[in-house]
Amino acid sequence: MAIGEKITISVIKADIGGWPGHCKVHPDLIEKANELLKQAKEEGIILDFYATYCGDDLQLIMTHNHGVDSEKIHSLAWHIFKEATEIAKELGLYGAGQDLLKDAFSGNIRGMGPGVAEMEITLRKSEPIVTFHMDKTEPGAFNLPIFRMFGDPFNTAGLVIDPNMHMGFRFEVWDIKEHKKVILNSPEELYDILALIGAKSRYVIKRVYPKKGHKLPEDEPVAVISTEKLYEIAGEYVGKDDPVAIVRAQSGLPALGEVLEPFAFPHLVSGWMRGSHNGPIMPVPLKYATPSRFDGPPRVVALGWQINKDGKLIGPVDLFEDVAFEHARNKALEVADYLRRHGPFEPHRLPLEDMEYTTLPSVLEKLRDRFEPV
Repeated sequence: MAIGEKITISVIKADIGGWPGHCKVHPDLIEKANELLKQAKEEGIILDFYATYCGDDLQLIMTHNHGVDSEKIHSLAWHIFKEATEIAKELGLYGAGQDLLKDAFSGNIRGMGPGVAEMEITLRKSEPIVTFHMDKTEPGAFNLPIFRMFGDPFNTAGLVIDPNMHMGFRFEVWDIKEHKKVILNSPEELYDILALIGAKSRYVIKRVYPKKGHKLPEDEPVAVISTEKLYEIAGEYVGKDDPVAIVRAQSGLPALGEVLEPFAFPHLVSGWMRGSHNGPIMPVPLKYATPSRFDGPPRVVALGWQINKDGKLIGPVDLFEDVAFEHARNKALEVADYLRRHGPFEPHRLPLEDMEYTTLPSVLEKLRDRFEPV
């Protein structure tokens, strides 16, 4: 392939067994993933790959020429997760295969449990991207940082001073309860965008696109986020959704530093212990992506890449290893201390409407006949 040709980046993740509990992915699972991805590369299915973890989620990062929602790529990921699950079972890992909510692959991995973020793009002369990997939280956790990257001039100076970005961007927002979507323009519909995405448990940013007049094609996303909700697939709580995202940077897009800047503020997200608590998202290098305190606090890892003309992933650079994010980590720990002192009380515990898939409905059912009119 060459500059100006199409390439697809896929990030597909699943929790197929924690070591111990919900803390980390066992090295044997990553080894198996690398073995099978290497085989797929040799067979010409993918161009390049990288297997890693964030918390207890196995993360597969791939480049290929098959477009988004490719049966070949999704089948490969499903096969890797199934093979790694067998190892997880042999090792006795916790929750082995918990994100694999269907028994057999049916052509597309969406709706089967794993999280998926993919984009097909025209390769630029220099193609810097960041893959973000979150653990112990939900897709809406990306709403605030993605908005700040592409819609907030106080975060992204380029929106004001770069003529290639000054027209703004288009936000594709999904209603994940009604399964609908809407595309809104920034800055013209800024307040409408915020009205929706501020309700992060229901409205989530799925993609960001350039606008007319931008030097990049209007139909090629510059950011994409996984939006799978595990409880809606399984019908019960089986773990948090632990979203992933891909963001392009530079040359008419937010600079790398503008892409990372939102995470200097450890904003509150939903998830943490048993998926039922609010807590700060902590930007960490991979070595700290092992949430253990009250199964948290929630974590986010940022891996930086350059994609060359052959589709090779040059990297990763562990971007949150930078000491500049130390203050954000310390602030997250301070916020975590404050929230933990609330115990089972809101606002640390999620509100009732977000507790539907926990034990709370069964508690209410048990006590139903004991409630009396007042």
